[in-house]
Amino acid sequence: MRAGDGSGKTAATAKTAARPKASPASATRLANPAEALGGQLAAVRELLGRPLTSYYLVIGCGSLLLALGLMMVLSASSVHAQQTWGTPFELFGRQAISVSVALPVMWFCARASPRFFRLAAYPLMAMAIIGLTLVLFIGSEEFGAQRWIYLGPLNFQPSEPAKLALLLWGADLLARKERQGTLKEWRHLLIPLMPGVVLMAILVMVGRDLGSTIMLLLIFLALLWVVGAPMRLFGGMVGVAGSATVIMIILEPFRLSRIQGWQDPWKYASSDGFQLVQGLMAMGSGKWFGRGLGASRAKWNYVPHAETDFIFSILGEELGLLGTLVVVGLYGLLGYAGLRIAARADDTFVRLAAAAATAWITGQAIVNIGAVIGLLPITGIPLPLVSYGGSALLPTLAALGMLLSFAKREPGAQAALDARGPGPLARALSWLGVRTGKPRIPGAPQDPRSANAKGPR
Repeated sequence: MRAGDGSGKTAATAKTAARPKASPASATRLANPAEALGGQLAAVRELLGRPLTSYYLVIGCGSLLLALGLMMVLSASSVHAQQTWGTPFELFGRQAISVSVALPVMWFCARASPRFFRLAAYPLMAMAIIGLTLVLFIGSEEFGAQRWIYLGPLNFQPSEPAKLALLLWGADLLARKERQGTLKEWRHLLIPLMPGVVLMAILVMVGRDLGSTIMLLLIFLALLWVVGAPMRLFGGMVGVAGSATVIMIILEPFRLSRIQGWQDPWKYASSDGFQLVQGLMAMGSGKWFGRGLGASRAKWNYVPHAETDFIFSILGEELGLLGTLVVVGLYGLLGYAGLRIAARADDTFVRLAAAAATAWITGQAIVNIGAVIGLLPITGIPLPLVSYGGSALLPTLAALGMLLSFAKREPGAQAALDARGPGPLARALSWLGVRTGKPRIPGAPQDPRSANAKGPR
């Protein structure tokens, strides 16, 4: 018995000795969870404070949303495409072509300078007004709005590039006035910016496109907010924009019906609330993790416009609540990156254009998602980077390219890019014999901590 007791104690002692001893640092973390949390927050702040954080957030979130959009367009449009064209890949193929055209535009904009965007603002503004005028005469009316121009196999929506044109023109106009020191008077804040916005809004309203009108007004308000308009003036402009929206709703009977269907969709589930009810049922059936990619049932002619306005409902059905939260998080990070670029910019034009572009893209995402989940009335605007449609995709990717260009001009970003070396595309072109360089961006500030920076370290 003594031998057994002794062996038992020896085994217990061996097990105790074999256990790894906790280090003093781990013991401190266990004893002080608040300090551990503080250390993690400090690490996150350090990560977000790096020079290229905005650059990587824009390109990362934009790429993920674009790739997810291609998958969801293929899934959501497959049934309709099969029934209409005899192949489930028709609309997906068109979207892929739009992406192949828009990505080089984004790449070019990412390498362009702010001066290029300022020079392009006025031609784009003129082309936007011409396009919005032409659509009233030769445009095609669909779903209560006249906003499409068909040129043979090609079709486009002039109100989409008009958003990009307005933000560039408005940002350049206000930047010039600030340099002249005339923004202290309210008249210089509104003229000629407000007449230009009113002209574009009237052209879009005549075509009965409420969603695009709201986005134009949102860009206008974002410009006024960032440039520092007095609260009384800004509040007055918000009231004018809200009044114009209410008037547009009252003047069109079909919009009143939409409001009625939005307020009580289940009562009008077979008429004006049909789309919202079907979208909510699709999202609810996805539960936490969804039915699986491509396994949607609502896309079988239950949810109208499943690949455009209501693609978020198909996404919720196939990827579940987790998938929708990921998408919302990506838009949130994209909005954070855009605002960070605007806050760190020294140039007034860059600050205004970045903030307005961020308000446009994230605001449109909020309006679309809000309509799908029933928080906002249905306006018929697409989900940026995800919904089907080349007319919306091209200016959106151009705006993201512009944000990438601005992100390279943040303090320390150019030095970090130089230290990073050539990217995979540059290495591939070099392997093919094409000489590529990464010239220093004129006027871009360097990181004072880098070895290439001049001055005291």
